[in-house]
Amino acid sequence: MYIEPLREPGSGLPEPERRPGVIHMDGPVLVFGGCYSNLEATQALLAEAMRLGIPPARMICTGDVVAYCADALETVRLIRDSGVHVIMGNCEESLGNSAEDCGCGFEEGSACDRLSAAWYAHSDAQLDRSSRAWMRNLPRRIDVEIGGKRFAVIHGAVDQINRFLFPSQPDAEFLEQLTLSGCDGVIGGHCGIPFTRVVNGLIWHNSGAIGMPANDGTARTWFSLITATANGLDIQHRELRYDPAPAMEKMLAANLPASYVEALATGLWPSCDVLPPTELARRAAPIEPQSLAFDDSIQACLIDLAAAQKDRKFTDPVTTVSGALRAHVALSQLKTLWFNTGTLCNIACENCYIESSPRNDRLAYLSAADVRGFLAEAKILHPELEEIGFTGGEPFMNPDMIAMLEDALQSGYRVLVLTNAMKPMQHRQLALAELNRRFPGRISIRVSVDHYTREKHEKIRGPNSWVPTMNGLMWLTANGFDVAIAGRMIWDESEAALRKGFAGLMTLMEIAIPVENPSKLVLFPEMDEGAEVPEITEQCWSILSKNPNDIMCATSRMIVRHKDAAAPSVVACTLLPYDRRFELGRSLGTATRSVSLNHRHCAKFCVLGGASCSISQA
Repeated sequence: MYIEPLREPGSGLPEPERRPGVIHMDGPVLVFGGCYSNLEATQALLAEAMRLGIPPARMICTGDVVAYCADALETVRLIRDSGVHVIMGNCEESLGNSAEDCGCGFEEGSACDRLSAAWYAHSDAQLDRSSRAWMRNLPRRIDVEIGGKRFAVIHGAVDQINRFLFPSQPDAEFLEQLTLSGCDGVIGGHCGIPFTRVVNGLIWHNSGAIGMPANDGTARTWFSLITATANGLDIQHRELRYDPAPAMEKMLAANLPASYVEALATGLWPSCDVLPPTELARRAAPIEPQSLAFDDSIQACLIDLAAAQKDRKFTDPVTTVSGALRAHVALSQLKTLWFNTGTLCNIACENCYIESSPRNDRLAYLSAADVRGFLAEAKILHPELEEIGFTGGEPFMNPDMIAMLEDALQSGYRVLVLTNAMKPMQHRQLALAELNRRFPGRISIRVSVDHYTREKHEKIRGPNSWVPTMNGLMWLTANGFDVAIAGRMIWDESEAALRKGFAGLMTLMEIAIPVENPSKLVLFPEMDEGAEVPEITEQCWSILSKNPNDIMCATSRMIVRHKDAAAPSVVACTLLPYDRRFELGRSLGTATRSVSLNHRHCAKFCVLGGASCSISQA
């Protein structure tokens, strides 16, 4: 490494062979940023640099040494004492000057803004005077020369320390900043996503962050290597793998936001307020290590690590896209046996996970004889069975519904029915009331109410659906049924706000349903077939502190009859009745094998969402 001294303009000194004020790098350069108080990731990065034979003099940190994780002071000391080149990030600027907030550039009142308050206060309390002084004195820019190319190293943008520049933003925005730099390229940070852009032959490079995953659904983080070649530069985006569990434990002990703790394992940011539409659409798509061989003939390109091959996810039942062993769940004991009575429904809801409608008969009606056969098999094979669930479609459209209910109750089971409580149920009021009289306390009815306002409920379920549902709900409570409500977490409201809203509705209607109880108001995460979510690996159980025995398919199975099928079959999950990969045979005896978590719903609804359809796990 060679550092040219800065020269005053007009000093009369002869122009040196090397340009002034530039740090000349004479070997591969390792670039990283966003340590984010993640001591374990920072230690892993320095160990990787040692393995690669790269000394601190050829390492550049693009700032934000301190942020989301628990070890602000120790991470600062490690980076400060390592001897690497460090640029001031907005977090260093704010903490070094004891500002009120992190200065990250989040919109005031946004989720990012609210979540940042907790980690900023924690970091602010940890740092000592010498750490703050170090932060205050960091340069906002250094210039480096690699392979004859001069780079301005900054944090956010050349003219604004906390400006976000994401890979999808227009060429004009990058070109403006590159022109301002007066260099052949810019090395920046701040946005947390690794990418390289070439615009008009000028390079914008962001190595990503090492302290927090890149919102790609994996726990990996990112750094880069820039190496001079005979023809130009070789720019490599490299993944950093480390064990996030110790960092997560320390974050939990420090009472830092749980959503940031989970993000270290899931690879998903807790809020995406700052993301442009393209990056938002690619959330949870695993990015791939890539490299660019740059020479002066390249005028425009993008190393688009985020353009992952989504179609490869959830395909192999044994391994994930990253090559890790996919998580699976064994049947520990059968506690809930579900019967899908058929997919026909009196209404067609927006985003219905099973696409029920007045026309969808992909799952045909089960008969009372079908149900009796499986109940008899369950008595022999699964004496531990506690609960029978009925779902659809709308179960009360099935002509054998009352007979199936009675058979389940006479067999000694508790029964749960999922319904919209509209006219199909109301037409069975006399028979239902008689069953509830004969089997008191054994029938639970869960009514789908998507929101506590008529407007939003009918946005999902269609015009004129609110009043019939409310009438059904009032009849059930007035006649002594055990009643619960199923809502949806698709609204821009917190769980607390939703429960408060439903409590107001119950008060207005004079209905005594304790909606503060999670089993009485069950709020389900959205199930979007097109949503990008991370794949669940065997390691996720320990990383997320999850027990596979708590996942729904560890204790339940469902009976379906596909249209035109000769007999019903057993499937692993209530959420996946059409996916033949989850079919387990035609009897309970063949349905005990482990289930590979090979679907988006497995990840989003069950593992990350922690949801279940049964009473005992709701």
